[in-house]
Amino acid sequence: MLDLSIHHRQGDFMLHADLSVGEGLTALFGASGSGKTTLINLVAGLIRPEQGHIRFNGETWSDGSMFLAPHRRRIGYVFQEGRLFPHMTVLQNLRYGERLLPRAERREDLDRISSLLGITDLLARRPIHLSGGEKQRVALGRALMASPKLLLMDEPLSALDSGLKAQILPYIERIRDDFGVPILYVSHSVEEVARLATSVVTFDRGKASAVGRPDEALAAVMHASGDLPAGNFIEAEISGHHVEDGLTEARSNAGPLLLRRTHLAVGTRVRVFVPVSDIVVATEPTEGLSALNRLSGHLITVEEGKGRSVILTVDCHGQHLAAEVTRRSLRHLALEPGKPVHLLFKTVSIASEGMYREIKD
Repeated sequence: MLDLSIHHRQGDFMLHADLSVGEGLTALFGASGSGKTTLINLVAGLIRPEQGHIRFNGETWSDGSMFLAPHRRRIGYVFQEGRLFPHMTVLQNLRYGERLLPRAERREDLDRISSLLGITDLLARRPIHLSGGEKQRVALGRALMASPKLLLMDEPLSALDSGLKAQILPYIERIRDDFGVPILYVSHSVEEVARLATSVVTFDRGKASAVGRPDEALAAVMHASGDLPAGNFIEAEISGHHVEDGLTEARSNAGPLLLRRTHLAVGTRVRVFVPVSDIVVATEPTEGLSALNRLSGHLITVEEGKGRSVILTVDCHGQHLAAEVTRRSLRHLALEPGKPVHLLFKTVSIASEGMYREIKD
């Protein structure tokens, strides 16, 4: 358990955080400049807080009378760029992560980590001969080889294109699920948080808010800021696979879903994320469309959006889903609370990089 209560001024910026963070992956979510990176640098010991304390599993890392040096905190840190040592091979970079540890405290195995991250064939290469995604996987491996008590990730995917992000996300999931190391993960991507986070801390102009579930926390921060909801979180259970069609079927309270083909086993519980802008609203059952996902419900609220759009909230068998339509569509379809509607969206709206994550009990 990471317990911290911090008040820290950096120039004209003031950070206030009073949090207790447990196991799993806790996403630090907010706009650029809101204090996310400052917080993890304080936790890492790269910055000494002006006021307050930081404790991990009962050990004091920082308070008014003492300050534990960064190398004694046993933290793994993964930056936006891999920051590998260019003169070292991949193997030497990985070994660097453990060289300061006494042998008795080295709990990670090189073969296991290399296999898990898919870098076994890269060990003899130098960073100049690696792709961006390979560099980031090696950086993850180096952090894990240090046998950390806590893992910090500062927007590790922000420098990668969507294709490389899709390659790295499953590895971060494996680290979250298989290593048992608490993770603080900085991001301003709703999609990454939807897939990876087990809990969320939201940041707004230096104020860190309470930890909560990804769907609840992200909805709260968007509502408070007046922003449109970015999308919908739907919890579901994998019910089957259609290999020939490249599809996976899932059951949810809102209705049946068809996703892009996934390796997850039948019975696995997932959370999928569907952007509001990808949903088409109909007032009558429709045929002859390519959209395979069709959920039915009734309209409960109509709220002003930004520009020329409005946000509809639809109750689909107890699951509230948001959709964005134009004012013209609102008038043309005579949409008002209580009216039955159908929500349609393509399977590809649940993106191929997998905007779903396995829900762990």
